[in-house]
Amino acid sequence: MNIWELDKALLFLALVLPGFISLKTYSWIIAIENRDYSKSIVEAVCYSVLNFVFFFWLLIIISKDGFVDKHPFYYWLSVVFTFVVAPALWPFLFVWLSRFKIFKNKILSPYKQPWDYVFSKRESYWVEIHLKSGDTIRGKYALKSMASSFPAERQIYLEELWLPIKGRKFGKKSNRTRGVLISQDEISYLKFYGKKELV
Repeated sequence: MNIWELDKALLFLALVLPGFISLKTYSWIIAIENRDYSKSIVEAVCYSVLNFVFFFWLLIIISKDGFVDKHPFYYWLSVVFTFVVAPALWPFLFVWLSRFKIFKNKILSPYKQPWDYVFSKRESYWVEIHLKSGDTIRGKYALKSMASSFPAERQIYLEELWLPIKGRKFGKKSNRTRGVLISQDEISYLKFYGKKELV
């Protein structure tokens, strides 16, 4: 029999697709090393099995005789949820739970570097960057800003550059630039401030 017969192809997809979706989603929300997915089939199958264990009750219900004929909408909704939606949600749930104190002591942080942890929060900051040269750059990190993530070289783009001015703690916004880009080779350390901390 040909391995690509319809029933075997569907079985292969059922065993690999949910796990592959979980792995791919995780790589989109957490910076990881470039993955060779052709070598991750066993891992994908394991995640698929865990997904099936959790939704075994639902699969039993929709597999009953006549269910698909009586409730085609709920049948296909359940199939799509079990095989596509739920696997995509598991990584978000894991990352969300990893931020709680009760889990922080039990599991490793999904973030490879503190750099990724700070910038993954998508929060706005006033940033003070101390350079190895001894100079300091101040600026605003917000929605139009960006920071690279692992495994890429660490770089930060601040959408606003602020210049030092007497009498003001953080300085004054420079209207002659559209921001500043700094690479990790130049950075000694960074300081982050909230709006209230600058008053």
